[in-house]
Amino acid sequence: MTVRNGQGQQGAGRRRPGGSAVPLSEAYDTALLDLDGVVYAGGEAVAHAVEALGVARAGGMHLAYVTNNALRTPDAVAAHLTELGVPAEAGDVITSAQAVARLIADDVPAGSRVLVIGGEGLRVALRERGLVPVDSAEDGPVAVVQGYGGPEMPWGRFAEASYAVARGLPWYASNTDLTIPGARGIGPGNGAAVEVVRIATGGRVEPKVAGKPLPPMHRETVLRTGARRPLVVGDRLDTDIEGAFNGGVDSLLVFTGVTDAAQLLRAVPEHRPTYVSADLRGLLAGQPEVVAEADGSFVCGGWRASVSAPSGGELVLGGPADAAAGAGEPMDAVRALCGAAWTAADAAGGGAPDAGRVLARLGL
Repeated sequence: MTVRNGQGQQGAGRRRPGGSAVPLSEAYDTALLDLDGVVYAGGEAVAHAVEALGVARAGGMHLAYVTNNALRTPDAVAAHLTELGVPAEAGDVITSAQAVARLIADDVPAGSRVLVIGGEGLRVALRERGLVPVDSAEDGPVAVVQGYGGPEMPWGRFAEASYAVARGLPWYASNTDLTIPGARGIGPGNGAAVEVVRIATGGRVEPKVAGKPLPPMHRETVLRTGARRPLVVGDRLDTDIEGAFNGGVDSLLVFTGVTDAAQLLRAVPEHRPTYVSADLRGLLAGQPEVVAEADGSFVCGGWRASVSAPSGGELVLGGPADAAAGAGEPMDAVRALCGAAWTAADAAGGGAPDAGRVLARLGL
Protein backbone atom coordinates (compact mmCIF):
# COMPACT_ATOMS: atom_id res chain seq x y z
CA MET A 1 0.00 0.00 0.00
CA THR A 2 1.40 3.38 -0.98
CA VAL A 3 -0.16 6.25 0.94
CA ARG A 4 0.41 9.84 -0.12
CA ASN A 5 -0.95 13.29 0.66
CA GLY A 6 -3.22 12.30 3.48
CA GLN A 7 -5.18 9.73 1.51
CA GLY A 8 -5.66 6.06 2.28
CA GLN A 9 -6.20 5.41 5.97
CA GLN A 10 -5.07 8.80 7.27
CA GLY A 11 -8.47 10.44 7.68
CA ALA A 12 -10.10 7.49 9.44
CA GLY A 13 -7.05 6.68 11.60
CA ARG A 14 -4.55 4.27 10.15
CA ARG A 15 -4.09 0.72 11.44
CA ARG A 16 -0.65 0.05 9.93
CA PRO A 17 2.19 2.13 8.49
CA GLY A 18 2.04 2.97 4.80
CA GLY A 19 4.46 1.92 2.09
CA SER A 20 6.18 3.73 -0.77
CA ALA A 21 7.80 2.10 -3.79
CA VAL A 22 10.05 5.14 -4.31
CA PRO A 23 12.20 7.13 -1.86
CA LEU A 24 10.15 9.54 0.21
CA SER A 25 12.30 12.40 -1.07
CA GLU A 26 10.90 11.65 -4.52
CA ALA A 27 7.31 10.95 -3.47
CA TYR A 28 6.92 14.36 -1.76
CA ASP A 29 7.99 17.82 -2.94
CA THR A 30 8.59 19.34 0.51
CA ALA A 31 9.80 17.99 3.84
CA LEU A 32 8.35 19.94 6.76
CA LEU A 33 11.05 19.09 9.30
CA ASP A 34 10.85 19.56 13.02
CA LEU A 35 14.19 20.71 14.45
CA ASP A 36 14.68 19.71 18.09
CA GLY A 37 15.17 15.96 18.20
CA VAL A 38 15.07 15.57 14.41
CA VAL A 39 17.81 17.74 12.88
CA TYR A 40 19.67 18.69 16.05
CA ALA A 41 19.61 18.13 19.81
CA GLY A 42 21.22 20.52 22.25
CA GLY A 43 22.72 22.48 19.37
CA GLU A 44 24.53 19.51 17.81
CA ALA A 45 23.42 17.72 14.66
CA VAL A 46 21.59 14.43 15.11
CA ALA A 47 23.45 11.44 13.68
CA HIS A 48 23.05 11.09 9.88
CA ALA A 49 20.92 14.26 9.64
CA VAL A 50 23.36 16.46 7.73
CA GLU A 51 24.21 13.82 5.14
CA ALA A 52 20.61 12.69 4.62
CA LEU A 53 19.28 16.22 4.20
CA GLY A 54 22.07 17.04 1.76
CA VAL A 55 21.17 14.10 -0.45
CA ALA A 56 17.43 14.89 -0.28
CA ARG A 57 18.07 18.52 -1.22
CA ALA A 58 20.37 17.58 -4.08
CA GLY A 59 17.62 15.34 -5.42
CA GLY A 60 15.20 18.24 -5.63
CA MET A 61 13.28 18.02 -2.36
CA HIS A 62 12.51 21.38 -0.76
CA LEU A 63 13.48 21.41 2.91
CA ALA A 64 11.52 23.59 5.33
CA TYR A 65 12.18 23.68 9.06
CA VAL A 66 9.07 23.90 11.20
CA THR A 67 9.61 24.28 14.91
CA ASN A 68 7.48 24.86 17.98
CA ASN A 69 10.52 26.42 19.66
CA ALA A 70 9.88 30.18 19.66
CA LEU A 71 13.18 31.18 21.25
CA ARG A 72 15.31 32.04 18.24
CA THR A 73 14.63 34.09 15.12
CA PRO A 74 14.46 32.42 11.69
CA ASP A 75 17.75 34.17 10.82
CA ALA A 76 19.45 32.65 13.87
CA VAL A 77 18.03 29.20 13.19
CA ALA A 78 19.10 29.33 9.53
CA ALA A 79 22.60 30.42 10.55
CA HIS A 80 22.84 27.56 13.04
CA LEU A 81 21.69 25.03 10.45
CA THR A 82 24.24 26.34 7.97
CA GLU A 83 27.00 26.02 10.58
CA LEU A 84 25.99 22.40 11.11
CA GLY A 85 26.34 21.75 7.37
CA VAL A 86 22.65 22.10 6.42
CA PRO A 87 22.51 25.23 4.22
CA ALA A 88 19.35 27.20 5.00
CA GLU A 89 17.94 30.69 4.68
CA ALA A 90 15.58 32.49 7.03
CA GLY A 91 12.70 31.91 4.62
CA ASP A 92 13.16 28.14 5.06
CA VAL A 93 12.34 28.39 8.78
CA ILE A 94 8.79 28.55 10.17
CA THR A 95 8.37 28.99 13.91
CA SER A 96 5.50 28.90 16.36
CA ALA A 97 6.46 32.50 17.18
CA GLN A 98 5.43 33.48 13.65
CA ALA A 99 2.20 31.51 13.93
CA VAL A 100 1.18 33.03 17.26
CA ALA A 101 2.12 36.54 16.09
CA ARG A 102 -0.26 36.17 13.15
CA LEU A 103 -2.94 34.84 15.51
CA ILE A 104 -2.58 37.88 17.79
CA ALA A 105 -2.49 40.31 14.87
CA ASP A 106 -5.81 38.90 13.67
CA ASP A 107 -7.36 39.74 17.08
CA VAL A 108 -5.92 43.14 18.08
CA PRO A 109 -5.39 46.49 16.28
CA ALA A 110 -2.12 47.21 14.50
CA GLY A 111 0.40 48.90 16.75
CA SER A 112 -0.94 47.24 19.91
CA ARG A 113 1.39 46.50 22.79
CA VAL A 114 1.87 42.86 23.69
CA LEU A 115 3.48 41.58 26.89
CA VAL A 116 6.18 39.09 25.86
CA ILE A 117 7.24 36.19 28.05
CA GLY A 118 9.84 34.57 25.82
CA GLY A 119 12.89 35.16 23.68
CA GLU A 120 13.99 37.26 20.73
CA GLY A 121 12.23 35.03 18.20
CA LEU A 122 8.88 36.02 19.66
CA ARG A 123 9.73 39.73 19.67
CA VAL A 124 10.87 39.70 16.05
CA ALA A 125 7.73 37.84 14.96
CA LEU A 126 5.47 40.36 16.73
CA ARG A 127 7.25 43.31 15.10
CA GLU A 128 6.85 41.62 11.72
CA ARG A 129 3.09 41.78 12.29
CA GLY A 130 3.14 45.46 13.33
CA LEU A 131 2.83 44.79 17.07
CA VAL A 132 4.92 46.30 19.88
CA PRO A 133 6.53 43.92 22.41
CA VAL A 134 6.72 45.12 26.03
CA ASP A 135 8.16 43.62 29.20
CA SER A 136 5.79 44.57 32.02
CA ALA A 137 2.11 44.29 32.82
CA GLU A 138 2.38 48.00 33.65
CA ASP A 139 3.41 48.96 30.09
CA GLY A 140 -0.17 49.04 28.76
CA PRO A 141 -0.31 45.73 26.89
CA VAL A 142 -3.57 44.53 25.33
CA ALA A 143 -2.49 40.88 25.24
CA VAL A 144 0.02 38.44 26.77
CA VAL A 145 2.06 35.90 24.81
CA GLN A 146 4.28 33.11 26.09
CA GLY A 147 6.99 31.28 24.14
CA TYR A 148 9.97 29.18 25.13
CA GLY A 149 12.58 31.49 26.65
CA GLY A 150 15.38 29.06 27.33
CA PRO A 151 16.59 27.51 30.59
CA GLU A 152 17.68 30.89 32.01
CA MET A 153 14.22 32.50 31.88
CA PRO A 154 13.87 34.62 35.08
CA TRP A 155 11.08 33.61 37.43
CA GLY A 156 9.82 37.19 37.46
CA ARG A 157 8.73 36.89 33.83
CA PHE A 158 6.08 34.34 34.83
CA ALA A 159 4.88 36.74 37.52
CA GLU A 160 4.40 39.49 34.92
CA ALA A 161 2.32 37.13 32.79
CA SER A 162 0.26 36.10 35.80
CA TYR A 163 -0.51 39.71 36.76
CA ALA A 164 -1.67 40.52 33.22
CA VAL A 165 -3.75 37.36 32.75
CA ALA A 166 -5.39 37.87 36.15
CA ARG A 167 -6.47 41.34 34.97
CA GLY A 168 -8.34 39.77 32.06
CA LEU A 169 -5.92 40.36 29.18
CA PRO A 170 -6.20 37.79 26.39
CA TRP A 171 -3.50 35.13 26.74
CA TYR A 172 -1.65 33.42 23.91
CA ALA A 173 0.99 30.68 23.79
CA SER A 174 3.32 29.81 20.95
CA ASN A 175 2.97 26.14 21.90
CA THR A 176 2.33 23.89 24.88
CA ASP A 177 5.02 21.21 24.52
CA LEU A 178 5.69 20.10 28.09
CA THR A 179 9.22 18.96 27.25
CA ILE A 180 12.07 19.81 24.92
CA PRO A 181 15.05 17.57 24.03
CA GLY A 182 18.58 18.81 24.71
CA ALA A 183 22.16 17.59 24.79
CA ARG A 184 21.82 16.37 28.39
CA GLY A 185 18.35 14.87 28.05
CA ILE A 186 14.72 15.99 28.13
CA GLY A 187 14.00 19.33 29.82
CA PRO A 188 10.87 21.39 30.54
CA GLY A 189 9.36 23.12 27.52
CA ASN A 190 7.03 26.08 27.05
CA GLY A 191 4.03 24.01 28.10
CA ALA A 192 5.55 23.68 31.56
CA ALA A 193 5.91 27.48 31.72
CA VAL A 194 2.29 27.90 30.61
CA GLU A 195 1.26 25.63 33.49
CA VAL A 196 3.05 27.94 35.94
CA VAL A 197 0.90 30.87 34.83
CA ARG A 198 -2.23 28.74 34.75
CA ILE A 199 -1.69 27.65 38.35
CA ALA A 200 -0.86 31.19 39.50
CA THR A 201 -4.10 32.52 37.98
CA GLY A 202 -6.30 29.82 39.48
CA GLY A 203 -6.72 27.73 36.34
CA ARG A 204 -9.68 29.82 35.20
CA VAL A 205 -8.29 30.92 31.84
CA GLU A 206 -6.88 28.97 28.89
CA PRO A 207 -4.45 30.49 26.39
CA LYS A 208 -5.02 30.50 22.66
CA VAL A 209 -2.31 28.20 21.30
CA ALA A 210 -0.78 28.51 17.83
CA GLY A 211 1.87 25.78 17.59
CA LYS A 212 1.75 22.18 16.46
CA PRO A 213 -0.54 20.26 16.39
CA LEU A 214 -3.09 23.07 16.04
CA PRO A 215 -4.35 24.66 12.80
CA PRO A 216 -2.62 28.09 13.12
CA MET A 217 0.79 26.45 12.76
CA HIS A 218 -0.30 24.39 9.77
CA ARG A 219 -1.73 27.53 8.16
CA GLU A 220 1.51 29.45 8.75
CA THR A 221 3.55 26.62 7.27
CA VAL A 222 1.43 26.36 4.12
CA LEU A 223 1.43 30.13 3.61
CA ARG A 224 5.21 30.38 3.93
CA THR A 225 6.30 27.26 2.01
CA GLY A 226 3.68 26.85 -0.71
CA ALA A 227 4.12 23.07 -0.38
CA ARG A 228 1.88 21.02 -2.67
CA ARG A 229 2.89 17.49 -1.58
CA PRO A 230 4.28 17.96 1.93
CA LEU A 231 5.65 15.33 4.26
CA VAL A 232 5.78 16.22 7.95
CA VAL A 233 8.91 14.82 9.63
CA GLY A 234 9.05 14.77 13.41
CA ASP A 235 9.92 12.98 16.63
CA ARG A 236 6.80 13.74 18.68
CA LEU A 237 3.44 12.02 18.37
CA ASP A 238 1.42 14.72 20.12
CA THR A 239 2.74 17.64 18.06
CA ASP A 240 4.36 16.64 14.76
CA ILE A 241 2.29 13.57 13.95
CA GLU A 242 -0.99 14.88 15.32
CA GLY A 243 -0.38 18.13 13.45
CA ALA A 244 0.02 16.20 10.20
CA PHE A 245 -3.15 14.25 10.99
CA ASN A 246 -5.08 17.47 11.63
CA GLY A 247 -3.76 18.96 8.39
CA GLY A 248 -4.59 15.87 6.34
CA VAL A 249 -1.01 15.30 5.21
CA ASP A 250 1.39 12.37 5.53
CA SER A 251 4.11 12.06 8.16
CA LEU A 252 7.40 10.34 8.97
CA LEU A 253 8.30 9.59 12.58
CA VAL A 254 11.99 9.32 13.48
CA PHE A 255 13.34 7.84 16.71
CA THR A 256 16.05 10.45 17.34
CA GLY A 257 14.10 12.55 19.82
CA VAL A 258 11.26 12.14 22.29
CA THR A 259 9.23 9.15 21.03
CA ASP A 260 10.34 5.56 21.48
CA ALA A 261 8.99 2.32 20.01
CA ALA A 262 6.85 1.52 23.05
CA GLN A 263 5.04 4.86 22.78
CA LEU A 264 4.54 4.37 19.05
CA LEU A 265 2.88 0.99 19.56
CA ARG A 266 0.46 2.57 22.07
CA ALA A 267 -0.39 5.47 19.74
CA VAL A 268 -4.02 6.52 19.43
CA PRO A 269 -5.30 6.98 15.85
CA GLU A 270 -4.42 10.68 15.53
CA HIS A 271 -0.85 9.95 16.68
CA ARG A 272 -0.07 7.23 14.13
CA PRO A 273 2.49 8.27 11.49
CA THR A 274 2.32 7.28 7.85
CA TYR A 275 5.94 6.12 7.89
CA VAL A 276 8.52 5.09 10.49
CA SER A 277 12.32 5.34 10.39
CA ALA A 278 15.22 5.21 12.83
CA ASP A 279 16.51 8.60 11.60
CA LEU A 280 16.45 11.00 8.66
CA ARG A 281 17.98 8.44 6.33
CA GLY A 282 14.37 7.29 6.00
CA LEU A 283 13.83 10.18 3.59
CA LEU A 284 16.20 8.57 1.10
CA ALA A 285 14.51 5.19 0.88
CA GLY A 286 11.17 3.69 0.04
CA GLN A 287 9.06 2.19 2.77
CA PRO A 288 8.21 -1.52 2.72
CA GLU A 289 4.57 -2.43 2.66
CA VAL A 290 3.00 -3.88 5.81
CA VAL A 291 0.74 -6.71 4.70
CA ALA A 292 -2.30 -7.83 6.69
CA GLU A 293 -2.63 -11.61 6.51
CA ALA A 294 -5.84 -13.63 6.69
CA ASP A 295 -4.87 -15.06 10.09
CA GLY A 296 -4.76 -11.56 11.62
CA SER A 297 -0.98 -11.22 11.59
CA PHE A 298 1.01 -8.45 9.91
CA VAL A 299 4.12 -9.03 7.80
CA CYS A 300 6.90 -6.61 6.87
CA GLY A 301 10.37 -7.45 5.58
CA GLY A 302 10.11 -11.06 6.68
CA TRP A 303 8.92 -10.23 10.18
CA ARG A 304 5.49 -11.45 11.30
CA ALA A 305 3.67 -9.76 14.19
CA SER A 306 0.47 -10.83 15.91
CA VAL A 307 -1.33 -10.64 19.22
CA SER A 308 -1.43 -13.66 21.53
CA ALA A 309 -5.19 -13.42 22.10
CA PRO A 310 -7.99 -11.82 20.04
CA SER A 311 -9.10 -9.70 23.00
CA GLY A 312 -5.61 -8.42 23.84
CA GLY A 313 -2.70 -10.19 25.51
CA GLU A 314 0.81 -9.48 24.30
CA LEU A 315 2.50 -8.90 20.99
CA VAL A 316 4.23 -11.88 19.38
CA LEU A 317 7.01 -11.50 16.83
CA GLY A 318 8.53 -14.04 14.45
CA GLY A 319 10.94 -13.59 11.59
CA PRO A 320 14.59 -13.11 10.72
CA ALA A 321 15.81 -13.00 14.32
CA ASP A 322 14.50 -16.56 14.78
CA ALA A 323 16.92 -17.80 12.13
CA ALA A 324 20.07 -15.80 12.89
CA ALA A 325 21.01 -13.45 15.66
CA GLY A 326 21.03 -9.88 14.44
CA ALA A 327 19.49 -10.71 11.04
CA GLY A 328 16.71 -8.57 9.66
CA GLU A 329 15.92 -4.85 9.78
CA PRO A 330 14.54 -3.85 13.23
CA MET A 331 12.44 -1.05 11.72
CA ASP A 332 10.61 -3.61 9.59
CA ALA A 333 9.79 -5.48 12.79
CA VAL A 334 8.52 -2.25 14.35
CA ARG A 335 6.33 -1.60 11.29
CA ALA A 336 4.80 -5.07 11.51
CA LEU A 337 4.27 -4.64 15.25
CA CYS A 338 2.48 -1.34 14.63
CA GLY A 339 -0.02 -3.15 12.40
CA ALA A 340 -0.74 -5.77 15.05
CA ALA A 341 -0.83 -3.33 17.99
CA TRP A 342 -2.93 -0.61 16.35
CA THR A 343 -5.46 -3.05 14.91
CA ALA A 344 -5.83 -4.86 18.25
CA ALA A 345 -6.24 -1.57 20.13
CA ASP A 346 -8.94 -0.36 17.76
CA ALA A 347 -10.78 -3.69 17.96
CA ALA A 348 -10.70 -3.55 21.75
CA GLY A 349 -11.81 0.08 21.86
CA GLY A 350 -8.48 1.28 23.27
CA GLY A 351 -5.59 -0.15 25.21
CA ALA A 352 -2.61 -1.57 23.33
CA PRO A 353 -1.33 -5.12 23.83
CA ASP A 354 1.80 -5.57 25.95
CA ALA A 355 4.98 -5.04 23.93
CA GLY A 356 7.61 -5.49 26.63
CA ARG A 357 9.08 -8.81 25.50
CA VAL A 358 9.25 -8.12 21.78
CA LEU A 359 10.84 -4.69 22.22
CA ALA A 360 13.42 -6.10 24.64
CA ARG A 361 14.24 -8.75 22.05
CA LEU A 362 14.79 -6.02 19.44
CA GLY A 363 16.82 -3.92 21.84
CA LEU A 364 14.32 -1.04 21.62
